[in-house]
Amino acid sequence: MTDTTVSGQPGARVALGMSTLHFTACFAVWTIFSIIGLRIKTDLGLTDAEFGLLAGTPILTGSLARLPLGVWADQFGGRRVNLAATLVAAGSAFLLSYGHSYLQFLLAALGLGLAGATFSVGVGYVSKFYPPKQQGTALGVFGAGNLGAALTNLAAPLVLLAMGWQAVAQIWAATLAIVAVLVFFVTRDEPELARRRALKQKPRSMLEQLAPLRRLQVWRFALYYFFVFGASVALALWLPRYLIGVYKLDIRTAGMMAAAFSTPAALFRIFGGWLSDRIGARTVMYLTFGVSLAAAFVLSYPATTYVVDGIDGPIQFRVATALPVFTVLIFTLGFFMALGMAAVFKHIPVYYPEHIGAVGGVVGMIGGLGGFVLPIAFGALNDLTHVWTSCFMLLFILVGTALAWMHVAVLRMEREHAPTLAELPQLPEMAQLHFEDPHRPAGVKAAAE
Repeated sequence: MTDTTVSGQPGARVALGMSTLHFTACFAVWTIFSIIGLRIKTDLGLTDAEFGLLAGTPILTGSLARLPLGVWADQFGGRRVNLAATLVAAGSAFLLSYGHSYLQFLLAALGLGLAGATFSVGVGYVSKFYPPKQQGTALGVFGAGNLGAALTNLAAPLVLLAMGWQAVAQIWAATLAIVAVLVFFVTRDEPELARRRALKQKPRSMLEQLAPLRRLQVWRFALYYFFVFGASVALALWLPRYLIGVYKLDIRTAGMMAAAFSTPAALFRIFGGWLSDRIGARTVMYLTFGVSLAAAFVLSYPATTYVVDGIDGPIQFRVATALPVFTVLIFTLGFFMALGMAAVFKHIPVYYPEHIGAVGGVVGMIGGLGGFVLPIAFGALNDLTHVWTSCFMLLFILVGTALAWMHVAVLRMEREHAPTLAELPQLPEMAQLHFEDPHRPAGVKAAAE
């Protein structure tokens, strides 16, 4: 393999760098309601469930649009699809600043959500510049655009307090439009599209693109991404509200604390891609789900006051997660979610190299739906249970389900590829109960028997 192939096709670095910049700007706009939504909630007197719906509406559009945008990107080129979708999102974000009613905000949020849909376009576009052994790292770098959520959590509160939430929407919209136009003129078309045009070949039809979606494996990957990405987005949106409610922080401090979760979820996605290239995506997924399960369990434990009947009378003590401990746990959860995001998308170009747009689109769609459904579920659980940690109880169930399904699928695949594994004893010390020693004299039993 030549050096050119190892380092990617011509224009690969520019495509990767500019696509990452573009996705960062898109993600910053996509999660804008995590900050300005708090002020809108106060102004309109919204319930937690209504706030969750408003914050999750852009995530809904961005999720549902990922599949068609991914397919269209494979057919017509990522650059053109990215430009069109991003300009619509920027226009919607700008119009948001002129809204006055809840319905107007929801309508603007629908168009704004296209910013998140560009992820599936970027995955297909970037991966086509790199060979399989480097796609994990490249997609990890691209996925670091999740950092946009942290930028919003850090910068938006400052702009909001100084100039109002309308200024946040207008500045974010203008920045997104400028970045979209810049990326379009600086980058080049993906190599596959250029070759197809040179040969005057027609793109595959949408039905051909969607054919792999009949496989259950695709939907299993989608469940993984529902947790590692969907829950990550949901927490980025929900944490300011959670921190203000539980720890009584002000909006600026809450935004900075939420960035402690969003930042590792973005930056360490690069490391997750590199690690998936080195030790395998499956191993990374086991690490992700195992640590996340433990972290979600601790975070889900509500603050509780106990009374124990002691020798000299009742003894009362309280168990609660202090803010420093909470911050460490959230940082850890964000770190391993980031590894999992990269590991999930490491699978797709390897298993479905000819259908990256469709498969990546549906996986991204389901993951993005997690970012829509979970904030609403968090708000509804708050309203129903009146327990703040109910959101982490839900995440504990979700990651436990994903881990169990993955492990069952791995065991099934191992048995299919190595049927003799089914004949092995369940425990090593039972080996002599299963296999006879051909050199043992007849009638003589082993010591273990």
